[in-house]
Amino acid sequence: MSTFAWGGATGVGSMPGGDARETARTVTGTFEGPAGSAGAGHGMPYLAELPARGPGADMIGRTAGLLVEVYARVEPSGWRIGDRPGRDTRRAASWLGEDLDALEEFTQGYEGPLKVQAVGPWTLAAALELRNGEAALSDPGACRDLAGSLAEGLRAHLADVARRVPGAQLVLQLDEPSLTAVLRGRIRTASQYRTHRAVDRQLVESALRDVLAVHEGPVAVHSCAPDVPFALLRRAGADAVSFDFALLTERDDEVIGEAVEAGTKLFAGVVPGTAGPLSDPAGSVMGVRTLWRRLGLDPGTLAESVTITPSCGLAGASPAYARAALAHCVRAARSLADNPE
Repeated sequence: MSTFAWGGATGVGSMPGGDARETARTVTGTFEGPAGSAGAGHGMPYLAELPARGPGADMIGRTAGLLVEVYARVEPSGWRIGDRPGRDTRRAASWLGEDLDALEEFTQGYEGPLKVQAVGPWTLAAALELRNGEAALSDPGACRDLAGSLAEGLRAHLADVARRVPGAQLVLQLDEPSLTAVLRGRIRTASQYRTHRAVDRQLVESALRDVLAVHEGPVAVHSCAPDVPFALLRRAGADAVSFDFALLTERDDEVIGEAVEAGTKLFAGVVPGTAGPLSDPAGSVMGVRTLWRRLGLDPGTLAESVTITPSCGLAGASPAYARAALAHCVRAARSLADNPE
């Protein structure tokens, strides 16, 4: 997907507040560029999530609402798989419909990249409980069923977005913040006294590959946790990897260099996700330039290899800061393109 025009900047997914129209206006206005433009020079708008509205608008609830023939409801301990669709499933569908209506309204005539996020199969398996209260992760059969249901639901969801925004080149992003913990056996049991066994890496890779394969266009995987498994995600078919740049260490240099040379796009989360002073745009991407020099990569490839994002979702920020952070991502991306050295 090296020839795909990803755009220089985008957001991760979540936004503060509960106003779908205002959020869609902000996201499209920041990243689309002038009305009718292709958007690639500015960035990549996306279908935002607004978890402050409550259960069903959060990332787990929204993705649970997309599942086919698997239903979930809210319990005091979290989302639990149930026998039939209920109030929580209907609420998730309603919130998503509201967000899609708003996105459709503000993307009339838009042509360019458009990102859609959903929770990936392993973070979903770590978050959804079975009837006994344990995570679905504890049951290999439940993990297989969840991945299959998610794939079917995403296929229908992507088709709906494509119908609503026919000029869009859709990008599917799977959010997998729990992936490293799943691989290392760090997901706690319901009692909190033990942890679930680490899942075999080949099994993890296979399920990710199957879910990513539902989309014929570009696919990305996001994790704002430390030690993102870049090589595994590349093998699973990810065209881009989204991560918190501040969590990188020099241990990651080799896998990052291999990913860039293989054509993998890096979504570098360099803008803080919560309120604080924003540095000048050039300062925000200084670390990216330093990484490129350390790896001995051609500075001329920076703009095509890197998309600038916040470090994680912006749900915990104020609306004013969220707007400022997204606009800052666009300016930082321009700085990187104009002065790669």
